[in-house]
Amino acid sequence: MEVHEKIEEDRTRQILQEFTGEIYQKPPLKASVKREVRKRWIYNINLLEIQESRVLFKVACQAGTYIRKLCSDIGEVLGSGAHMRELRRTRAGPFSEESNLFNLYDLLYAQEKLTEGDEKPMREMVRPMEVAFEYVPKIYLKDSAVDAICHGASLAAPGVSRLDSEIKPRSPVALFTLKGEAVALARALMSTENMIEAEKGFVCETVRVVMAPGTYLSSWKRRREETAKKGSD
Repeated sequence: MEVHEKIEEDRTRQILQEFTGEIYQKPPLKASVKREVRKRWIYNINLLEIQESRVLFKVACQAGTYIRKLCSDIGEVLGSGAHMRELRRTRAGPFSEESNLFNLYDLLYAQEKLTEGDEKPMREMVRPMEVAFEYVPKIYLKDSAVDAICHGASLAAPGVSRLDSEIKPRSPVALFTLKGEAVALARALMSTENMIEAEKGFVCETVRVVMAPGTYLSSWKRRREETAKKGSD
């Protein structure tokens, strides 16, 4: 953050801490979203260094937080004005610089080893889709419900096998098979408690499917195969 006047470290540190917790933000003019005031969470702000008018700090925040707007708002409270000089994203969900960044030389090496029959370097770089849902609450589906979700259907209560706690209405949830395979990203229509009690009706609506249709047999195909098997027996 570039502050427009000389600053005092103690006062700057104090003001940064005032921006932790729930804050109100209006996206900047060049934002790609509608410019209306919305709430965002700043989990913590750590002041790392002050050099003349430049302030280096690290922020852990909710997705959708505009750091350049945060810098501008901090500048207003300081009374001098401020703007974002540089931004570096060090983590997004389960992905971080320490464990998930590779350069093109790493990729070239992994490709060469793959052509030699060694898959290990490439598998260390190309992570399973399931990793992206590490921090998303999960609902585990009965096998009979998987194919319907793969075709974009909403999830009905009878298709739920088990689920995580603290799911809230309208919050994102990940739909998984009992084997731990990602099926789709969905939006919850009720809380965990209501899902447990529900015997019918839809519990969430599918937003994006990640598993190919046909990976699991649909319920009617399953019944047909079971009937054919019994007939042959």
